[in-house]
Amino acid sequence: MSDTAPKVAILGFHLEANAFAPVSVKDDFLAQCWEEGERITTLARGLSHLPSEVPGFYARMDAIGDWEPAPLIVVAAPPGGPASAEVWTEFLTQVEQRLRAVLPVDAVYVANHGASSAEGEDDTEGALMVLLRSLVGPNVPVIVTHDLHCNVSSETVAAVDALIAYRTNPHIDQRERAAEAADLLHEIRQGMKPVTAYIRLPITPPSVTLSSAKGPYADLIKLGTSLMQTPGEGPIANVSVAAGFVFTDLPKCGMTITVTARDDLAAARRTALQVARAAWADRGRYVADTIDAAKAVELARDASRPLLFADVADNPGGGGRGNTTWLLQAFNEARIPGVVLGVFVAPDLAAQAHDLGVGAEFDAVFNRVESDYSRRYTARARVLKISDGEGVGRRGIMSGRKFSMGASALLEMVDSGLQVVVGTLRRQLAEPVMLEMHGIDISKARCVIVKSRGHYRAGFDEFFPDDAIYDVDSSGLTTPNLKQIAFKRLPRPVWPIDDEAVWVEPDWAVNTG
Repeated sequence: MSDTAPKVAILGFHLEANAFAPVSVKDDFLAQCWEEGERITTLARGLSHLPSEVPGFYARMDAIGDWEPAPLIVVAAPPGGPASAEVWTEFLTQVEQRLRAVLPVDAVYVANHGASSAEGEDDTEGALMVLLRSLVGPNVPVIVTHDLHCNVSSETVAAVDALIAYRTNPHIDQRERAAEAADLLHEIRQGMKPVTAYIRLPITPPSVTLSSAKGPYADLIKLGTSLMQTPGEGPIANVSVAAGFVFTDLPKCGMTITVTARDDLAAARRTALQVARAAWADRGRYVADTIDAAKAVELARDASRPLLFADVADNPGGGGRGNTTWLLQAFNEARIPGVVLGVFVAPDLAAQAHDLGVGAEFDAVFNRVESDYSRRYTARARVLKISDGEGVGRRGIMSGRKFSMGASALLEMVDSGLQVVVGTLRRQLAEPVMLEMHGIDISKARCVIVKSRGHYRAGFDEFFPDDAIYDVDSSGLTTPNLKQIAFKRLPRPVWPIDDEAVWVEPDWAVNTG
């Protein structure tokens, strides 16, 4: 290909869709990220709220040499229900109109979450990739990065030249994977011809079993990474082991292995089979290790050192509403001193705290309007601090990124001293700044309760070693006890929900070895 500075179209759609949560509307995206056109380039080269892989891609492309960014649209919303039909239609329309306006391009980079869906469109990723391919033609490289909780369809794989998934959970490698996409793009432009092998397994692991530090998923990622080869060393360019996001509740759910090779389909298939067979043989280890609220209270009462409890069933990072009261009520009524809980999402309560002001004492009503899991709870509280909820992360998934909780407040329960950070926007407590900006010294807390599933581990590990952390399950939209969930469209049987799940290897496996 030409050595001239390439023009690269850039776009992204970030939404982890939980089929059991309310529909994600445009306001959800506007509150987190909805950026169009050249403003994306300006933001990508400075401190911003863009998904981390976008600035990561820009940084690597800038380091490689001259190039021309052609940013289209990048949007992101907190994990929630499927995107509304209006949001999805507007996004696709903008993609098509903006891409047509900058054609021809030399490549396309897509920064997607990979587990989205929309009203009327189950496979949003596949639909987007097919659209892009139809517009740029068969010879323009299209490379996509995905969260490792993505649900990868065969339509997506067929339409792109390479798919690269994160390899860390908690996610701290988005910039690195985007840099890998830029390097692969450069390699393709130098004449490399990518080919892909893809396998879906009937495994939908509980999210709490998907640590990349230890456990079955860590072992699988380590295996896949060990099989990757640098240019000139061998054909395997990338191995992406995507665990999937089961709460999307669609036929495309399930663990997938996607291998990109340098013009060697047989090698790609051998590698995909090796990883898939290892995953299937090890499926029995994907078992959630959780405790209930009563056990959490018992451990907290008897603890001789600080502990962290993760309210994993109400994780806003997986579509939870951040407002179940099981742990709040249990710890408040247990009267255990030195407990901090956050972030409890209650826009009306945050607004009331702002209206009353610091020092006010009142009856705090959590969940004035109840839902299936979010029960009303009332307790006498005092307003300790109010904030606009705007901050910049310093660790883990939010490191160096702007975030907004909306109007927020720190409340202290009068009877117990339990401190609760209340926010307006749905955000998981994965970032220590969310507490620190409210005047909380985390190092002095006896117990911290986070509404998060796993990303908190990269944010709070400076305070809590792994053996001082407990995942607490209860009734909620993101419970790791998948047998509690009334799935409607998930392909069945599937492990670990169904003991009788069986994996049939692809037809081409017979001739692959």
